Amino acid sequence: MSIDEVDVKIGDGLNVIRLVRPEKKNALSAAMYRAISEALEAGERDGGIAVHVLLGSPGVFSAGNDLGEFLAQDGGAGLGLDDVLRFVRLLPMLKKPIVAGVDGLAIGVGTTVLFHCDLVYATERSVFSTPFVDLGLVPEAGSSLLVPARLGYARAFELLVLGEPFSAERMLSAGLINAIVNESSIDETTLSSARRLAAKPAAAVAASRSLLRGDLVALGERIEVEVRVFNERLSSREAQTAFSAFLEKPAADGGVAN
Repeated sequence: MSIDEVDVKIGDGLNVIRLVRPEKKNALSAAMYRAISEALEAGERDGGIAVHVLLGSPGVFSAGNDLGEFLAQDGGAGLGLDDVLRFVRLLPMLKKPIVAGVDGLAIGVGTTVLFHCDLVYATERSVFSTPFVDLGLVPEAGSSLLVPARLGYARAFELLVLGEPFSAERMLSAGLINAIVNESSIDETTLSSARRLAAKPAAAVAASRSLLRGDLVALGERIEVEVRVFNERLSSREAQTAFSAFLEKPAADGGVAN
């Protein structure tokens, strides 16, 4: 599936997936989730592709889910979660490396997806934020397991529960991103590293990646627990109140939230 908001280009052994919905701060719609999942699945099947690459637009990687669209579906019931769940369940199953380049906002899933990536580059103006609890929800995409493992419990709680935005410098020191690069060179830096990775012996890369990532059974199980609790939270009074407050915000506020 190909749509205007998700640009997919294949070449040099790379499967480059770029979010191009800047007018909505690259907020992810159901159709975008489907397109991304299909591009990743196709890349996994394609023997000519060695590395997946995730990129955003200048000044914004992704502002998370487009809650305005999701809430409009079925009167808000389920938030169109089938496409979201397909994506988050796919992430730990990918066998090929993922390299991401972040410039600007990385909110909600725009941050949590990065914990599934093998290399992450970001610009100095990048901001990482996960306001799940502010919406009456809980962390997703395996982040309740991955973030404490990578950042430590205290910083994970600060990011995922307190909802404190993290700067690129702080994420660099915490170990999420590999380097802070200039805005003008974020794409080329990301693609250059991806090409270097793609040029290496594929089987050795895959075996090394598997060893580094370890047993993924627990991650898959945690994702399913998150899905169950997330669904329970969706019907809670807290979440409904938060969603109502979100819908009352002016359109200028962005129309996105997690």
